[in-house]
Amino acid sequence: MNVHRIHRVAKLTGLSRDVIRVWERRFGLLKPTRGANRYRNYSDEDVALLRYLKEQLDAGASIGDLARVGREELLGRVRAAAPRATIVDNTFSRLLRELLSALDPLDRITFEKRLNGAVAVVPFEEALHGILLPLQEQVGQLWHDGQVNIAIEHYVTKQIQQKIFSAMNQLPVAEFGAKVVVACPPGEEHDIAALAVAYRCRVRGCRVYYLGANVPISALTNLCRKVEPDITILSFPRALPEAQAGEVIQALSDELRPVSTVMAGGHGALAMRDQFSKSRIHVLEDFGELDEKLDQLTRRFTIPG
Repeated sequence: MNVHRIHRVAKLTGLSRDVIRVWERRFGLLKPTRGANRYRNYSDEDVALLRYLKEQLDAGASIGDLARVGREELLGRVRAAAPRATIVDNTFSRLLRELLSALDPLDRITFEKRLNGAVAVVPFEEALHGILLPLQEQVGQLWHDGQVNIAIEHYVTKQIQQKIFSAMNQLPVAEFGAKVVVACPPGEEHDIAALAVAYRCRVRGCRVYYLGANVPISALTNLCRKVEPDITILSFPRALPEAQAGEVIQALSDELRPVSTVMAGGHGALAMRDQFSKSRIHVLEDFGELDEKLDQLTRRFTIPG
């Protein structure tokens, strides 16, 4: 069974985080667990129940009446009506299989029509995490395993980049709010995850300076001296060899950390967590923790007037 942080539950159900917390506290309908980091984790059943409650409220029911029925009875009704919690995930899984099958041999028309059509019909943040990032990860693994060549991997990467840039370009340019610099470290050419971070920061009203792939630490530090960001986020999709990791992390600690709060994210950062910890650079567990950090940061900013 999957677990979901509250920001994800809100997106899957269309309910605000405040409403979810109130229903949990007042009615006892949800049964979140606590992860090692003490954040609440909600189950697929919780998500299915919240979707059902929202459907019933939209149809005219009251939350008080529904709550009196009790969690177990409500879950029984959800199951009887055919479980809806996995429909989106199953649809995404089937779509990903279709997209991957269109790459060998490459069927550009089918691939682009299916990808464009899918991204167009769901909220972009859901498409980002349900389609684009999993697609990038799976194609990267296929390349690593020798099942697709590097040209195909580059083709898919460019398609995904175009989608994220297009979504970012539709967002208003923030004039106020937290300043966030997003970049990849020296030698890292894969910037899809960094792009996703930049998009999420833009959505939350941050003033984002997106630098992309392969940014020298000295150049990054010079920019941060001028920009004075509230936070600088480095994306590490892969772990660096031990010697290189030590060199990069030491440079971040010595040069960048005195200028800006520094955080690192990605599979590579998680694998190098101990080295980052020694340099007092925080490693983000996932996008959920990123959202929580951004929420804390942006609460400090208000738009004048």
